[in-house]
Amino acid sequence: MSFKSDLSLLSAIPSNWFMNSIAFWTFLLLGCMCIGGYFMFRKFLKVLPKADGKSKLDWQNYWVERSRPLWSDETKAFLDQLVQPVPGPFRDIAKHSIAAEIGKIAVESNAPAVTREHCIKGYIVATPRRDNRFLITFLEKNGIDYSPYRHLIK
Repeated sequence: MSFKSDLSLLSAIPSNWFMNSIAFWTFLLLGCMCIGGYFMFRKFLKVLPKADGKSKLDWQNYWVERSRPLWSDETKAFLDQLVQPVPGPFRDIAKHSIAAEIGKIAVESNAPAVTREHCIKGYIVATPRRDNRFLITFLEKNGIDYSPYRHLIK
């Protein structure tokens, strides 16, 4: 009889908690891979060349480099203030894309330097449409006058 009781411990069917934990980790890892793949695909789309032969990232780098001598310490500090609400891991990327838009606006207007107005306009233009509510809240909270650029906010 003791021989049969020892065999009952070595059941061929895994326990319920083990199967549930396998299912949980499978769905968790699959979900993480899907989320990561989504962001990788978005990054991949930014690297693809457009009709002019340059990608979106190429143009961002171009405008940042072209406007680099126009930036003063004051406008760099103001840009740092503008990107403060962006979560830390994404802040550098957001700062680069916003700086590219600000630089583009300043260079195209033949300005001798990047001004606070260029920063506000570039910040509004570079901010995705879905974040306009947060953009307005942030600008009002910091007392930044955006009334000349209200038409850019949709």
